[in-house]
Amino acid sequence: MQAIKDSVHDYVELPPVAEALLDTGPVQRLRHIKQLSTVRLVYPSANHTRFEHSVGVAHLAGRALDRLDIESQQAKAVQAAALLHDVGHGPYGHQTEGIIERRLGQHHDEVGDLLADGDLADVLERHDLNPDEVAALVAGDGELGQLVAGELDVDRMDYLVRDAHHTGVPYGTVDYGRLLGALRFVDGELVLAEGNVQTAESLLVARALMNATVYRHHVSRIAGAMLERTSERLLDSTDCSPEEFRRFTDAELLATLRNCDATTEMADRIARRDLFKRAVWAEWEAVPAEIVAANHEEAREFEREIATTAGVPPEAVLLDNPGEPSMPESSTRVVVNGEVRRLGDKSPLVQGLQASQRTQWRFGVYAPDEQTDEVANAARTVLGLRDLTP
Repeated sequence: MQAIKDSVHDYVELPPVAEALLDTGPVQRLRHIKQLSTVRLVYPSANHTRFEHSVGVAHLAGRALDRLDIESQQAKAVQAAALLHDVGHGPYGHQTEGIIERRLGQHHDEVGDLLADGDLADVLERHDLNPDEVAALVAGDGELGQLVAGELDVDRMDYLVRDAHHTGVPYGTVDYGRLLGALRFVDGELVLAEGNVQTAESLLVARALMNATVYRHHVSRIAGAMLERTSERLLDSTDCSPEEFRRFTDAELLATLRNCDATTEMADRIARRDLFKRAVWAEWEAVPAEIVAANHEEAREFEREIATTAGVPPEAVLLDNPGEPSMPESSTRVVVNGEVRRLGDKSPLVQGLQASQRTQWRFGVYAPDEQTDEVANAARTVLGLRDLTP
């Protein structure tokens, strides 16, 4: 095995199948997809990539498999899936995920088509692995799939620590060594062993703090909304296909946007960090339930109506609806007094974090700086936002 020097895990050694997968085009493409997308417009050092994250996830998968005494072909398949878990991401990662899902009906962890033929399939088959079975593990299917995509997956353990390291914030630092050591399978379910309620809580606290300070920072959300909307305009106004769009790198997408008449202005603003401003930044209680529940097309219609009411061009209004708050990690299973329990049922801290999510939740409407007042007034009228001023 060849050792890889990693900024988070120090020296990492991967099995032969993972080493071979590293040199394929689809995996090398991940060097050109930033892990934190538009967050790097807030935290300048957050320039790490999905490639290094994938190496870290494969490494942690290997450590988990060792702890669980899983060997041979099963272990090879899980580490291959761990390395490939992000190979389906489009440019700018999660920022374009909604576009790809709406246009192609595929989530980023649905990688069966990418693994069906070509370099990835060749490598997997040379190592006696079935590409379909590896794709199922990436999607989190089956008992071992929980290690790759689930409430206690190694993906989450790596990105929290890695994102905290590269942004410089302390909040995502979790004791993944303790988490890995506490993993057990009970009746086919991945759980944490007895005495690890606090271990599970630490993961939720880290995720909640990273959401508030990093992942949902308002500047990143504004840039992400600008990127999403101008990417949709690119697909609607050119012959760029969703299949081609899906395989862009970050730089290729931005270059394509800047070279298209319909998208060049917005793309230049993103490149220069000349971003829209918050016209509305509304709390949970201020937004009617039907607005929170609005689908993509309804949200676009709201944007057009707000623009008309405000007397500004349609492209000057961006609506950013985060949807209803959720905390899937609260369903993490922990052994308590010999029984497997949901963390949310045993931890008052989880209830506090869920309440905190609603307190921190914000609904955004963005516009160019010089048009925020008109857009703010129109948005309050069109959306029926409540005035929470005491």
